[in-house]
Parts: sequence; structure tokens; C-alpha cells
Amino acid sequence: MRTAAGDGRDGHDLSVGYRLQSIFDEAVCRSRSQQVTPNAVEIGALDSFTEAPLPPTRQSLRARAARASAGRAGASAPRALVMAQGTVGRSYAQAVAAVGFYVVVPFTADNRYDMATREADAAVMLGTLASPQLFANAYAVLECAREAQAHVIFLGGDSLPLADVDTFLARANAAGMKVYRPVDAQYPGFAWVLCETDKALAAEGDWQACAQCGLVYDRDTLAAHRGICPGCGAYLRLTSRQRIQDVLDADSFEEWDAGLPQTDPLGFPGYEDKLADLRRKTGLDEAVCTGVGAIAGLRTAVGFMDSTFFMGSMGSVVGEKVTRLFERATEEGLPVVLFTASGGARMQEGLVSLMQMAKVSCAVERHGEAGLFYVSVLTDPTTGGVTASFAMEGDVILAEPQALIGFAGQRVIRDTIRQELPVGFQTAEFALEHGLIDAIVARENLRDVLAHLVALHVARADVVALVDERHAQEKLITYEAVADTLANKMRTYNTVTYDLAAIGGAGAAPIGGVPMRLWRQSPGETHGAADAGAATSMAAAAEDAMAGDVAAFVEPTSYAGASAGNAGDAEAAPEAPNKAWESVQLARNTHRPTSQAYIDGVFRGFIELHGDRAFADDAAIVAGVAWLGSQPVTVIAQEKGADLKERIRRNFGCPQPEGYRKALRLMRQAEKFGRPVICFVDTQGAFCGTEAEERGQGNAIADNLVAMAGLRVPVISVLLGEGGSGGALALALADRVAMLEHAVYSVLSPEGFASILWKDRTRAADAAAVMKMSAAEACDMNIVDAVIPEGAEPAHKNRDEAVGNVRAYVEKTLDELLALPIDDVLQQRYRRFRSF
Repeated sequence: MRTAAGDGRDGHDLSVGYRLQSIFDEAVCRSRSQQVTPNAVEIGALDSFTEAPLPPTRQSLRARAARASAGRAGASAPRALVMAQGTVGRSYAQAVAAVGFYVVVPFTADNRYDMATREADAAVMLGTLASPQLFANAYAVLECAREAQAHVIFLGGDSLPLADVDTFLARANAAGMKVYRPVDAQYPGFAWVLCETDKALAAEGDWQACAQCGLVYDRDTLAAHRGICPGCGAYLRLTSRQRIQDVLDADSFEEWDAGLPQTDPLGFPGYEDKLADLRRKTGLDEAVCTGVGAIAGLRTAVGFMDSTFFMGSMGSVVGEKVTRLFERATEEGLPVVLFTASGGARMQEGLVSLMQMAKVSCAVERHGEAGLFYVSVLTDPTTGGVTASFAMEGDVILAEPQALIGFAGQRVIRDTIRQELPVGFQTAEFALEHGLIDAIVARENLRDVLAHLVALHVARADVVALVDERHAQEKLITYEAVADTLANKMRTYNTVTYDLAAIGGAGAAPIGGVPMRLWRQSPGETHGAADAGAATSMAAAAEDAMAGDVAAFVEPTSYAGASAGNAGDAEAAPEAPNKAWESVQLARNTHRPTSQAYIDGVFRGFIELHGDRAFADDAAIVAGVAWLGSQPVTVIAQEKGADLKERIRRNFGCPQPEGYRKALRLMRQAEKFGRPVICFVDTQGAFCGTEAEERGQGNAIADNLVAMAGLRVPVISVLLGEGGSGGALALALADRVAMLEHAVYSVLSPEGFASILWKDRTRAADAAAVMKMSAAEACDMNIVDAVIPEGAEPAHKNRDEAVGNVRAYVEKTLDELLALPIDDVLQQRYRRFRSF
């Protein structure tokens, strides 16, 4: 939007303001096709408006209107549309009418008798329901202005944002209408600013309606909002071309398998004619476009289904193109990102269409067997045979908000079983709640999330450790590099290189290209930006507890920070002799950092993945992928919640069967991609309830244990707070197990132990001492390999240092495990637990 430069009372730049009388005089000349001379418009410098006029009285308005009656003879008077309601609309209408305009005001069906209509010569309907979005809708206002035959549009109230909408101003100008806004919204008689634009007019009729709210927008506006309705936030369907422009790097897309010959296996009447007609209308050859492109410089095989062609239905050509996409991606070692938008199998091709589900699934399986990554992005709609095949076969399944996702259509369900469907049924949100997808991603964040997901899965887990002169420029994908590429809108990937000087020439270098730091750091040395506070406690690292095993990180200090009667605050008290019970109180402290704090502080670029793909998403288990330095890792944690509301939502950190199945799914995915697994344990135990037993709580824990026993990637577990029973062990069958200094690990809660053995729940403190649940005692029994210090005070009073120490332990331990052949790691894992 262009106005004259300067400083307006409403914050807009301007140096001149138009008096209403000048606007009227010009409008009279224009309405009578008279030549407008420079003198016809009086423009006063803003400082000439020394005082804002007082609001006019009804009598003065009538008198001024009488003086302008010659120019207000119905059709001969210039017509003005005053876009405002209520008291603002009334004052605007009075001021505009006073200079001689024939005033038209808008109204809505639910507010026909707005006070502004009483001051107007006519009123036109703007819409059904009044809303700020309606009054700021360019299409509605322009249609209203056309019906009013307006020469001038005065913007006010909720319509003021249109003063800055170039497409609105361009269309108004093309229709011969001037647009003004007030310098001071309180005093419409003070001065007005002419709103103009240099933007070229878009094609007439280039509009699109939102199916949810009914408001109509020009396509340029919708494109600027990524196809999201500016009024109600609904997600409009995008074409394959729009998806390519929105997701891929500029000029990176190369189409594959265009123009495959069409088939008509049933000889269905009119089918070929319908296909030919759709090709002409859409410019597409079929309901899917496939090829290769780049996302933040990362070469990726991509497919985009398009609901504008036969509702995205899957016939033989669609199945063939998607199959070839996976086959070629497998040959070239590429990840696949596939956007689905489909009504399901194409009925006009009968069983041949059904067979595409099987054919594509075979290709997906071969691609996965090759260790390659596949992201499925579900958009509106994804239904039928596409849902029941490749849409739900991704390693990661994302969805856009509000997308329709389901197998059987809602009408089919109602007509078949006469069942009333719940609110929000078969939406992306419904699918997430029921554990069927990994995440819902807003459209504006989708490119970033896809870039980081692809980077995490194409980054080499076996980056060359030995660097010599021939490989001084070895490329390395990192979180920082991808984030920088996205932030700077670079068309090519910004590689990160090893620095021989930093590594010290030839020799072992950990992943990330920085020298390995030892536990025993000098007081001035830090372990990285996130660990600046860890140096002091790191200097206290003790000698190795067992030859060949990880060092016992520190000999636990005696901390007299809790009284048995106050687990919530744990104020300083004289040293208690029962250190195990003291640790129980500290581990249960409601201010103690939860797993989420350690995830945020230890890893970069964590992307949470939800659901067990079968029943639900258990909030007590937080799982996803992230970077640890330059190493992609899978993170699985038990999360209690930081406040009461969160603790209730997360079931106080007590997982259900679907939580453990989500963890198992992510472990299997980590194994497929050679990604180490880092587990954070903090739970009183697995949830013990009727529903959990019905859904197989014991089975779920058992499945985790047997899977972790043979998982062909390094596994590290850290107990952060409580480690209760099999619910904790389900994430702690690991190659290395560590405990924070004030964490506890037990077969049962002390209260439960005392109740079972002594029939006296009040003897919980005695039970804690007998059970040897403290970190120091667990380390003495070789149950855990290391005790990680929390610092001079417990973690709830020393969060940064505790988080830094956990990061240091995980980084060092992972480097040690990655240096070993995986068969050796598995042998050590077996011997570790075989020894008990």
C-alpha cells in the first residue's frame, strides 16, 4: 500500500491529508465525467489541521447537508460506501453525508438495524453473520461496493486492515473506486488518506471460497497464507503444483514418469472421455506427480497427489507412478516424501485399482528393507485404499491440521451400521489422539520439519573417523547446517567440514569433529555451550569401578536435603542416616526436573513422534528423534509433567501398554536406520489398572525387554528420578545404565514393599534402606554402571549443572559404544545382564 510519506495520527506514514469536502468535489467531477483539475482537490499539509473538529451536532449536519443538496439529488450525487458499524459507523456516515455524498452503509442479516443505517441514504447486505473477518474481506467489500454503485469507499472499524491489502486496492482502482482511511479514527471530519497501490491487478474472477466459513479470497492472498483461510484458519486443499512450490527448493524439481499411457481395464462407459476432460481442465496427466527435488538442499524423491484430478483416486497409472517412485528411490538410495490426497481406489478400474494397494506396498517394503527413509504426509482428504496402503506405511507419518483421514467414508459407516459418529471423527486430530500418526504439523512449519527429518535419516551414522589429507573436506550433515540453510533460504545445502587443526591431524575423532573430552576436566574446561556449569562437578569423577565397564562417575555424596515428612520441598536438615529414604524424597520432589528438561538441554532439534500406530498416544512416554552433537539419535523418555495439569495428562509418568508399544516402535525404527537409542527413566511404575491389563500391560513390557536384548544399535539409559519395577526396566535393558545422584531404582515402591512384607505401610523408610534403592547402592551392586552428580545441590535446585552432567555422560558413553563393532556391543549387553 502506498501513501505519501510523513507521520499520521494512526501511525501510518503521510505528509498530506484530504478534506472530506475535497474528496466530495473530486467525486462530483468524476461522477459527471468532468475533467479533474489539480485545483479540484484541496490537499492540506497535515500541520494545517491544527485542531480536530468537535463531533458535529445533528442540526449542523442537517444544515450542511442542505447546502450540499444540489449535489445530493439521488443518482446524480456521488455515492460513498462507509465501511463501519455501530457508533463509529454512525459518526462516519454523518460526516460523509454532511459534505454531500449519497451514503450507503453495509449491514448483516443478524444486525439489520445497526445505528449506522439510520444516518445513511441506503444500506446493502454484506453477509449473513457480522464478524471482523467479514468486514475485512476484500471480496465481500468489493461486492458490496459494486451493489452500492459506490464512487468512493471510506474504511473504518474492522475494515481498516483493507487499507494495506494491495489486491483489494488494485481491484477497487480498476473498478473506478477511490479508497480512503481516516487520519484519526475518532474524528472522521479531520482528514483522510488516499490508499493506493502499485501492484498490478490480478485476473478478474480469480477468487476462491473457503468451504468452512464461506468467505471468498483472491488467490494471491491465499497463496501468501499458504492456502490457509485468513478468516477462519481452515486449510484449503493445495494442488500438486502448489505443493511443489511450497515445499521444495526453487528450481530443484525434476518430474519422473510423466505421460504414462492410460488404461481402462473395465471398459467403463465414459471413463476415457472423463480422463481427457480432466486433463484439459487441470493440466495434469494423472492424480499424482512424482519426481526428485531438494528440501534444504537434501536430494529427495517426492510425490504429490492432487485431489483436483478424479478426487485423487488411485487407478493403475497412479499405482504405477507411485511404485516407480519407490523403485527408483531404492536404486538411487534416496529418501521418499509422499503427500497423499485421495478419495481412495478408483471405482472405474475395479479390481485392478484394488491391486495397486498391494503393488505399491511391495515397493515400499523393498525401499524400507534397503534401510531408506519414507515420510508420508497426509492431507485433506486421505481415505479408502490409499489410507489402507502407502499412506500409513511411512517410517514417519505426518498430517496437516484438520485433514480428513480414514478408511471407510462417514456416509458408508452411517448407512451400513447406522452408527452415530463422534464429533471430530476421522480428522487428523482424531488420528493423533488414537496413536495412528506421528505428528500434526502446521503448513507453515512443514518444510522445516521435513528438512530436519530427512537430514536426521540421511546423516551417516558411520561417519569416517580417520581424517587425513585426502578427506580434509569430508561433508557432515548437522542440525545447525540444516537450520542455517532454512533460515537463510539457501537453494543449496550448506555443508559442514572437518577441521584438521581442531582434530589434531590423523587419529581418532569422534562424530562431530571435536576432540573427545575426559571425565576429569580441569576447572576451567567446559564440555560445550550447554554444559558450562558442569566443570566443577566433573572434576570429581572417580576411578573406574570395574575394569572394562564405564567409570563410576562419582562416589555419591551424602546430601542432607530432605526430611521424611516433606517430599515436596526438601529443605536443608541435619544429615539423615537413611540415605536411601533421603533419595526417595528427593527423587519424588515435585520441583525436580523431568525428562523434558533433559531432552531440551541435552539434544538439538528434537522432533516428537507420537502413537503406537494401533490404539492411542500415551503422553507418559515422550519419544522422537534428535541430534546429539552431529549424531542422530532416538530419544525415549518417561515424562511425569512439570505441573499438576501436565502430571494428570501424563498419568503421573506411569505408562500404559500403548506407551511401551510406542517406545518399541521407535526402537525398531532406530534399529532400521542404525540410530543409537537414549532412554530417560522416571516412573513410579507401569500403570496398574483394569484397562491396562485388558490391553496387555505385561505383554507390552515383555516385548520391550526381548527387543532391547537384541537391538542392533547402542542403547544408553539414564534414571533421572524414580525407577520403579518393570515399568522402569522396560526402558533400562541397555548397554550402559546410569543414575543421577539422587535417583532411586527398586523392584517396588518402599510403601508397597513395607505393606507386603511387614503389613505396615508406615515403615516405608525402613523398607527403602533394606531395598538398597539409592544410586550409590545400586552402583555398588553393579546394577548400574555410573552415578552422575547433580552438583552442590540436588537437581531441583541445580538444574543446569545436572542437565549438563547428563549430557556429558551420554556423549562420552555413546562415543565409546560407537567405537565398538555392534556384535561386540551385543555380547557385552548379554554378559552384563547374564551376570545377575
